[in-house]
Amino acid sequence: MLQARDLSVQRGQATVVRGVSLAAHAGQWLAIVGPNGAGKSSLLQALAGLWPVASGEVLLQGQSGPQVSARQRARQLAWMGQTPPGDEALSVDDTVALGRLPHQGWWGWPAHSAADREAIEQALQDTDLLALRHRALQALSGGERQRAHLARALATQAPVLLLDEPSAHLDAPHQRLLAQVLRTQAQRGRAVVSVLHELPLALAADRIAVMQSGVLLACGDAGEPAVHRAIETVFAQAVRIAQVGGRWTALPCY
Repeated sequence: MLQARDLSVQRGQATVVRGVSLAAHAGQWLAIVGPNGAGKSSLLQALAGLWPVASGEVLLQGQSGPQVSARQRARQLAWMGQTPPGDEALSVDDTVALGRLPHQGWWGWPAHSAADREAIEQALQDTDLLALRHRALQALSGGERQRAHLARALATQAPVLLLDEPSAHLDAPHQRLLAQVLRTQAQRGRAVVSVLHELPLALAADRIAVMQSGVLLACGDAGEPAVHRAIETVFAQAVRIAQVGGRWTALPCY
């Protein structure tokens, strides 16, 4: 679905991503982890076409970035950034409906087709927002707003879903909900890529990419010992990956 080939990204004079090659596959959730300054968000922005590539290339469903029009990209790739744009006066329902714009065009909003309403309802249900749909964003907590922006991305129903720190501001029950949502999106055939700081949440993904100083150190199944060693290394042995209750998690080492 989405592939980086020998990708490098610069910010100013600094190279923040160096020669990264990785792929996001349909039906899989890929989590990108690493310490602060590892280049995770810069990599994700380059994959989304939101930041220029210094060298290498990004392929979206087999097409290189310059070959993909803005409208194609909007339909094929849904993005949720760390600071999602939006009018705080909009209701949750209208915010989520914005995710249907790539299918409607500017003059088609608000979305009222059967397919649009079905997508919006599904996104609100998946993010536990049905009861808040008529509330304005400015009246919501940080975690509730975060879920509204996640629902907007889900409503696009794009085959590729890119999420930068989607768990920010979420409490424990809604982090669990997020894991369930991302797993469900993958099961529906989408390629899901998320940058995460919460390692136990990342370990619920199908595959994990571990970055440090702009370099991809490891990428593999969430249960692979090499991936676990890479996580422990980049976090300076401050965590230990272990199985608890049959699931992999990260335990702090004080």
